[in-house]
Amino acid sequence: MAAIESTLTPGTATPPPALEALPGRTRDLVPGAIILAFIAVALPVVGSVPTWITLTVAALAMGMMLFIMASGLTLVFGLMDVMNLGHAAFVAVGAYTATLLVGPLRHLLESPSVWASLAAIAVVIAFSMLVTAALGWIYERLFIKPVYGDHLKQILITIGSMIIIEQLVLVLFGANQMLLPLPEAVRGSFLFGDVAIERYRLVAGAVGVVVFTGLTLLLNRTRVGLLIRAGVENRSMVEALGYRIHGIFVGVFVAGSALAGLGGVMWAFYREQFTVAIGAEVLVQMLIIVIIGGLGSVTGCFAGAMLIALSTNYVSFLLPDLALVSNILVMMVVLLWRPQGLYPVNKH
Repeated sequence: MAAIESTLTPGTATPPPALEALPGRTRDLVPGAIILAFIAVALPVVGSVPTWITLTVAALAMGMMLFIMASGLTLVFGLMDVMNLGHAAFVAVGAYTATLLVGPLRHLLESPSVWASLAAIAVVIAFSMLVTAALGWIYERLFIKPVYGDHLKQILITIGSMIIIEQLVLVLFGANQMLLPLPEAVRGSFLFGDVAIERYRLVAGAVGVVVFTGLTLLLNRTRVGLLIRAGVENRSMVEALGYRIHGIFVGVFVAGSALAGLGGVMWAFYREQFTVAIGAEVLVQMLIIVIIGGLGSVTGCFAGAMLIALSTNYVSFLLPDLALVSNILVMMVVLLWRPQGLYPVNKH
């Protein structure tokens, strides 16, 4: 080594310095910390530990169901730039489709076995998601394809299509309330002293975690997710590389429709009785969740759903008169703090 160095003359160019490694993606933990702080602050305000635990667990489970319904909307809204206000119709179709299996699966729904009940729920979910996915493909062909890039026309046509679908549902199923009874084994609550935790809320929470994990892995760890994110950033470049980005986006829309159907099933099981307005009743909440989470952000949608559900439950218990405006107040505070939402897609 010394011999080599001795042969170098003062005018000899030195090798360039090694490049520094690119910094890794930073994780924004502030929104999560705020949600945990919100839960902690609610304890002394509620006053009773058992009541606080019950309210918190119930809110988290409700937040999971809201996340499932809103996740499809944030995918379509944020990644495809399509303002699909007809998303609520897919929630209703998923709920109504589930009622078709009450008769054929009655022996499983009424069985005291937990595994039989979970199998019945899984079959109902799979069937409803298949139906809403097929409807989503037809819906995209008929209503969305002609209005790509025009937000005003998208708003008008998707609201009109929602009315059309809801009226078709009424024609097929009638105007009476529909019944979707909970499976026998997931009725009731687990009692831990004075704390009561409903069994179905635990099931809903588990389904929500599976959906969140699956979407996160799909978008961040797979080739399809890479193409989706690349298509959002520069569609023409992706198409120049030979990929049919429109076909991928149609798949995103179909997946969003299927998620709406899944959310409709979970929400219908939770309510057990519902009408065709089951989706429209939570449309405002879904829009608020998508907005405060950050358009197209699955993580933001998840955090927004938790925040909305927690505030709704706590405010409904402490100040029932303010329950109707609590969601709007949360949205105002979040957007004043972060106008692009909790987790903007361009940063995450």
